[in-house]
Amino acid sequence: MDSFQDKARAAAVAMREVFLETPLLRNAHLSERFGADVWLKREDLSPVRSYKLRGAFNAMRKRPEAELFVAASAGNHAQGVAFMCRQFGKKGVIFMPVTTPDQKIQKTRMFGGDAVELVMTGDYFDDTLAAAQAFCAEKGGHFLSPFDDEDVIEGQASVAVETEGQLGRVPDHVVIPVGGGGLGSGVLSYFGNDCQYTFVEPRGGACLQAALRAGHPVPLERVDNFADGAAVAKIGEKTFARLKGVGLANTLTISEDRVCTTMLEMLNVEGVVLEPAGALAVDALKDLGQSIRGRTVVCVTSGGNFDFERLPEVKERAQRYSGVKKYFILRLPQRPGALKDFLGFLGPEDDIARFEYLKKSARNFGSVLIGIETSDPVHFDELFRKLDAHGYTYRDITDDEVLAQFLI
Repeated sequence: MDSFQDKARAAAVAMREVFLETPLLRNAHLSERFGADVWLKREDLSPVRSYKLRGAFNAMRKRPEAELFVAASAGNHAQGVAFMCRQFGKKGVIFMPVTTPDQKIQKTRMFGGDAVELVMTGDYFDDTLAAAQAFCAEKGGHFLSPFDDEDVIEGQASVAVETEGQLGRVPDHVVIPVGGGGLGSGVLSYFGNDCQYTFVEPRGGACLQAALRAGHPVPLERVDNFADGAAVAKIGEKTFARLKGVGLANTLTISEDRVCTTMLEMLNVEGVVLEPAGALAVDALKDLGQSIRGRTVVCVTSGGNFDFERLPEVKERAQRYSGVKKYFILRLPQRPGALKDFLGFLGPEDDIARFEYLKKSARNFGSVLIGIETSDPVHFDELFRKLDAHGYTYRDITDDEVLAQFLI
């Protein structure tokens, strides 16, 4: 029987009939910054701007008898399945949450054309998934899992096959984003113990770490969908069976706000457009420090399906994480000149980005919601020192998740 490695190599060869391998590019900026030989495996440059078409391709080529493929996805998996349905001439029905951004819906339709039908149902992915599985039970279609399928895992392992061929050897260290675990389990199963790994998750979707602590896959109580390409509530059973021995020391969780700083850096410095999940592996380099110095490191940039309408949000979150933008509620005296007095406390590099105030009758003080941008976080220390010295009452709500969600 062929080994997993042989099957992954065969899948990679077969893929060349449909799409070219994605480039493995050395990044001089990151290499110099981190003192390592840093390479990016650019899955964001695949035909659907993510690695997901690999697993869809491999699963479909192994089921030539299947006429109907069914999927549930809010993004990259849907596009991969749609692309492959069109390539194989198969009928696809793809269930998507009604909250899916229009950009992802339109791209899925574009890739699938007449070969796919989109069904918009459910506010949350679990509802969408249940609807897709019920459809399969009724219509007899083959459900194509985004990650928890041996053929999908084998297809995603082609990322490792290509990396080895392009680099000419197995890298010293591979940094891989984790959602449901299909990519990570595929790469781990192919390279085995020949390299070191770091598996990276968004803080609001750390299902691998939860499973490692419990010893088995467990559902997260809450998922932050900002990094939607990796925001999964429960890691797959089949994928975890391959990942269960990686150890917590080889995993990282990264805040969604910090990922935004890397997205902006890659866009502004390198001209590389990455979605939040696609930037996870690059962002993780900040935490690896001395452990990667002098070593050959491959970061998998897993996707670049980014809607530029989200750019203001990404910039906002990056600024807040970096400490150069803050929001606070200020108690301001209701008298002539009070606002002018406050403005005198601002420095030459402090800029008001938000100001909301409604004068209240029969009150001595009113509350102001104010947002300030500056060039260096230390400027806020000086501003707050002045406010304290003059007896102002204020509350910094920048990191207050509940208030920020409603007010900012």
